[in-house]
Amino acid sequence: MRAFFFAVAIGLITAQSLTASNIATNYQTPDPNVTAKGAIGEVKGIDAAAKQLTIKTDAGSVLTVSLSEKTVYKRLAPGEQSLAGATDISLSDVSEGDRVWARGNVAEDRKSVPAAMLVVMTKGDIAKKQEAERAEWRRRGILGVITTLKPDSKEITIQHRTLAGTQTVVIPVSDTTEMRRYAPDSIKFSDAKPSAFSELKVGDQLRALGDKSEDGLRFTPQKVVTGSFRTVAGVVTAIDAATGEIKINELEKKKPLTIVIKRDAVLRKFPAAGEMGAFGGFGRGSGGGAPQGQPPQGGQAQGGGRPQGGPGGGPRGGNFNINDMLERLPTISIADVKVGDTIIVSSTEGVDPSRLTAIALVSGADTLLTMLAPRPQPGQATPNPSAGLGSGISFGIGLP
Repeated sequence: MRAFFFAVAIGLITAQSLTASNIATNYQTPDPNVTAKGAIGEVKGIDAAAKQLTIKTDAGSVLTVSLSEKTVYKRLAPGEQSLAGATDISLSDVSEGDRVWARGNVAEDRKSVPAAMLVVMTKGDIAKKQEAERAEWRRRGILGVITTLKPDSKEITIQHRTLAGTQTVVIPVSDTTEMRRYAPDSIKFSDAKPSAFSELKVGDQLRALGDKSEDGLRFTPQKVVTGSFRTVAGVVTAIDAATGEIKINELEKKKPLTIVIKRDAVLRKFPAAGEMGAFGGFGRGSGGGAPQGQPPQGGQAQGGGRPQGGPGGGPRGGNFNINDMLERLPTISIADVKVGDTIIVSSTEGVDPSRLTAIALVSGADTLLTMLAPRPQPGQATPNPSAGLGSGISFGIGLP
């Protein structure tokens, strides 16, 4: 989201009406955030005495921004469409972590730019904007797996998983619905590209923002984000924190896989069964049932309701979504993942099936897999530990 909304704002400021897409087309640079007329990036260093900034773009380019007494400083709120609402600031108002657009003639080596204007989105404003958007997607959003597509009526049917079981929801798409789709090997919500109904596939994950009908069986969307994701579970066999790579033995197919952890990947830790009380428990529904701290089998909340509390103290009720629960788990780093851990990883379908670029990773997943696994019938063999992954869990598409 950071690069996207900032590029949109900047596009409306410049005389050329630059956007993130035509920047790359017009200038054919390896980094779309560095053009002949400016650079967009995050402030990494400030030398007020020398009147210089060091900025780093999303693609990793590092540039020196030279400032002068003629440089104009503007603070622009995320989401603003022009400079009409911008406020005048000074260099002293700029901080590390802010997003800036340095407007000026970029040097031929694309490593420096003398800024005639510096447009700033502060890290505080960005954080508030992102949290407000996340809150809206949690409050008015839905997440599931596409099970049926009707091209004639443009209706999407998804399987939406709750701790009380799975629910089928119909989502009609109109010409006013904003549709976006994850590209292969992409891991960021903001990188999803404009899409159309014809690109959807059964088995895709879908996250939509909109309004649910009173009976909960239909959902009218304003925005729809989809992607073809791969979700796997495995046991960690090796970790290279320097390269950001984790090697696992996949539980389903018993094959080795390499998981690539990039900066924007989200890593979380699922509590062990004995630690669940700290999250309010996962097993006691409104009608009694499993003891406190014991997960119900097959994702069925005893008594028809969701377990009390849940991670993050989310709202109670039978429509609680297990994916919402996962998003409320505490975040960790690759250093917190250990050899022998069981993990669940979600990624887009990439070029190399043996290497997955993680969008989301959940460590300590033994309890979660037990929670999702179907109950074996008398006389049936114990199912594969990863059997529950195909029952509606979908955490590939993150929040803004």
